[in-house]
Amino acid sequence: MADTPLIDTHAHVWDRSCQMVPGARYHPDYEATIDTYLRMLDAHGIERAVLVQPSFLGTDNSYLQRCLGAHPDRLRGIVVVDPRISNAEMEDMNAAGVIGHRFNMVGRDIAVLRTPTFRDLARRASQLQWWTEVQAHGTDWPEVIAALDGTDPRYMIDHFGLPSGLECPGITALAGMDSGRFCLKLSAPYRQTNPDYPHAIRRLVDQWSQPGLLWGSDWPWTQH
Repeated sequence: MADTPLIDTHAHVWDRSCQMVPGARYHPDYEATIDTYLRMLDAHGIERAVLVQPSFLGTDNSYLQRCLGAHPDRLRGIVVVDPRISNAEMEDMNAAGVIGHRFNMVGRDIAVLRTPTFRDLARRASQLQWWTEVQAHGTDWPEVIAALDGTDPRYMIDHFGLPSGLECPGITALAGMDSGRFCLKLSAPYRQTNPDYPHAIRRLVDQWSQPGLLWGSDWPWTQH
């Protein structure tokens, strides 16, 4: 059996041609190009990668898609889309190497996950066998999981589920969720300053089986 390739499942790329979304929480004053990123992968012997649309670019996935087109054997992508996106657009993205879409719940009302618009997007993503990547604070995960009940996609839990500490309700809520529909992304622990965070991560990871765990570098470590 061939060795399993090393895959970075979470990285962001953009260049100076990309238009930042007005009002985004963060606007980087530098570029993180695909060429620079691939050199970093080469230096560390990482063969493949999944590019994740950065939040400050909104739903303009054009640079990410150009990168996929230039490196189809090495890269896949997770996009951010308007829930009203057409089936044809999603099918074109799928053919270009997109494997999922991202839904950032930080600072948003969890009730949006129960709306017909989100449910329809989830159904169409499932038909394409896409992952739905969800970022939410650890304290919100019990409610997020309840809101996702009855939907079909496979879910990536972003950045360890952002547990708030050892007693975070998200740790209990996410235990045992690796049923084939959920995976836990081990990415960006440095983003949390709570001194209990490393222990909270360990408690959460110990509850998951290895096939349900993914690693992501979070390159280029924006704001850090």
